[in-house]
Amino acid sequence: MTSSLAPQIETNAARLKIYDWFDGPYPARVRIALAEKGLMANTDFVSVNLWTGEHKQPEFLAINYSGTLPVLELDDGTRIAECTAITQYLDSLDGNPTLSGTTALEKGLIHMMTKRAEIEFLDAVSVYFHHATPGLGPKVELYQNPEWGTKMGEKAIRGMRYFDSVLRGQPFIVGDSFSMADITVLGGMIFASLVKLPVPDDCVALREWHRRMQERPSVQAWRALVEQGAAQTA
Repeated sequence: MTSSLAPQIETNAARLKIYDWFDGPYPARVRIALAEKGLMANTDFVSVNLWTGEHKQPEFLAINYSGTLPVLELDDGTRIAECTAITQYLDSLDGNPTLSGTTALEKGLIHMMTKRAEIEFLDAVSVYFHHATPGLGPKVELYQNPEWGTKMGEKAIRGMRYFDSVLRGQPFIVGDSFSMADITVLGGMIFASLVKLPVPDDCVALREWHRRMQERPSVQAWRALVEQGAAQTA
């Protein structure tokens, strides 16, 4: 499935390989970026089952030392991990970096807000999931600190309120254009929904932004892939 936001960069471009899991919040960031850049049809997805701990097994650790998803693998064997790094690579392929910024100021602001979205929101939800809930189960969650997880859940709520304050004065996380900072906050919202961490009722601007994001073709393309993956694993 391709996004209607952008044409394919090259009809004969080298294929991309992404190691991920169909409904993972972090993989969602790269899948949405792929759809924004019109690269979905040029990408092969290799499933690494988070729930069975495949990402922590020696076979996958040989691919990505960190044992995290997603990972981009190029035709020459080069591998790029970390969502921001992958998104920046994809965004530069067509010489039109709409997700990571074109000017020095845009690049700086987008990188700053992407990092804040990770630290203050998305990663905090992840820690909450792994420590304050059953997480991925006892075979994967070898150590849990529920108190720490609860504190990170509270941090995630504060992060939601921070981004709500940002969005009260502008349509996107960085000004007037959709960027990878928006994708990162979307990742946080996806993860929060999965773990049933509620968005505060008073975060009106964040809720409205999230509603608008559901209308983007790239987000709809991601959701269709989640539904497809769920049907295949049912």
